[in-house]
Amino acid sequence: MDKPAAIQEINPVSVRFAGFWMRFWAYLLDLIVIGSIERLIINPLFRIFEIPLVEFNMFAPISVASAVIFYLYFVLMTKYFHQTLGKMVFGLRVIDLKSDKLSWGTILFREWIGRFISATIIIGYIVVAFLPKKQGIHDLFTDTSVIHVER
Repeated sequence: MDKPAAIQEINPVSVRFAGFWMRFWAYLLDLIVIGSIERLIINPLFRIFEIPLVEFNMFAPISVASAVIFYLYFVLMTKYFHQTLGKMVFGLRVIDLKSDKLSWGTILFREWIGRFISATIIIGYIVVAFLPKKQGIHDLFTDTSVIHVER
């Protein structure tokens, strides 16, 4: 019986897993994109409605809006494209190591809860450099990884 195409693709011999530095540069580009979205959409809206843009509180409106943009960007881009804009530029793609499709549950956990855990425990991202499938803590929880795609 044939395996689904995605499982055949995940053969470690034919797939190049993306290492720490490639993922790091893609993530930095994503942060620039997110910052641009905030400055083009959120900041003008806050000015129109006279909501303060500078507050040093985790639950300040600007903090909440920034967090929503951040997580929506990663969740929606990963669900619909398996890539963020940063990953697209660097030729990277998120894959599920067990199936051919990323489920909503997998994506929500990877991009929301898993990313929060990895960011809180800095080593969560650093382990990418040392694991054979180049997985961060958030990838290990969801059985995903990031690979290079041919252009």
